Amino acid sequence: MNDFIPAPIAQLPWKTILLLLVMASFGFVVLYSAAGGSLTPWAGLHMVRFLLFLMMAIVFSRLKEHFWKSVAFPVYIVVVIMLLGVELIGAVGGGSQRWLNFGFVRIQPSELMKPAIILAVARFYDILPANQIKTWSAIWPLLVLLVVPCGLILLQPDLGTTITVFAGAMTVAFLAGLPMRLFVGGAAAIAVIAPLAFFFGLEEYQQRRVTTFLNPENDPLGAGYHISQSKIAIGSGGVFGKGFMNGTQSHLDYLPEGHTDFVFATMAEEWGLMGGVAVLFGFFLLFRWAFGVAMKAKTRFSQLVAVGLSTTIFFYVAINLMMVMGLAPVVGIPLPFLSHGGSSMMTIMICIGILMSIDRHPGRRSGTFG
Repeated sequence: MNDFIPAPIAQLPWKTILLLLVMASFGFVVLYSAAGGSLTPWAGLHMVRFLLFLMMAIVFSRLKEHFWKSVAFPVYIVVVIMLLGVELIGAVGGGSQRWLNFGFVRIQPSELMKPAIILAVARFYDILPANQIKTWSAIWPLLVLLVVPCGLILLQPDLGTTITVFAGAMTVAFLAGLPMRLFVGGAAAIAVIAPLAFFFGLEEYQQRRVTTFLNPENDPLGAGYHISQSKIAIGSGGVFGKGFMNGTQSHLDYLPEGHTDFVFATMAEEWGLMGGVAVLFGFFLLFRWAFGVAMKAKTRFSQLVAVGLSTTIFFYVAINLMMVMGLAPVVGIPLPFLSHGGSSMMTIMICIGILMSIDRHPGRRSGTFG
């Protein structure tokens, strides 16, 4: 059979591509049901976007490591400029100013910063001499790379994306070999600063999200409505769910954002515990492949990028699932391959495409973590 299939096609990670197709198709089914049995406005567009971004990821898989090294800092700068553009001319939606509207497409630059910061930080530690990893020269450029985009994203305001960008960069820095005492000291500083940031740095609606997370039953019809309805939807699904198109929380509009942030609750009501386990198993397979790519990578840059991108996807999944189950504040993080949303899907598929590139071109051994 290999004699009839061109080598570039045969070399693609078909098991991963099939897994992505299955997960996106399940997302299509969930969104189709959420719209009352209609391809519009979510399900059809969801699948079209996925297929387009899948082709983009396959194109990315053809690119070699030297390309990603060469574009790491330029891409970071372009996305920072886009974030500045959001502050100047950005479109407003849902009370936040997060998008750039180009007429034919609307892009959320803060989403693009998630892979951009990984590439930039990984490139910095790739070119940093090994004997300087424990000096101030390894720290202040990282702070500069982080402060600018995180500050701009906080102005939108978008706390959830800020946390994800920060966590992704710090993961790369940790694996690059920064001393553990810096992370312990940073965690202690955050613990001290957190109360001040809560009272003086967060918007009122963000403060309500935190207090609601601690006790959503205090205001079940107000600030706690999202979490309460999400728990009801998930719990009412039972083991096998109410059945396709038979969900009540989403179809009767009790569950807000059932097609985006709370799509897992929409799914769990109709497909039950078994559907939730199937989704988690799909993500497990994806993470096993992604972190396997990192383990097989043979250069310092590709190792750092692969782990950083894998962790970024993990943050999407972990934060969203914790959010819909009431284990974390509602911060507006979509669930990959199930939630409706173009910018988040593009970001995920950029990460997948770069991981495919590293998997296909592992390079030659030149260094390891730390």
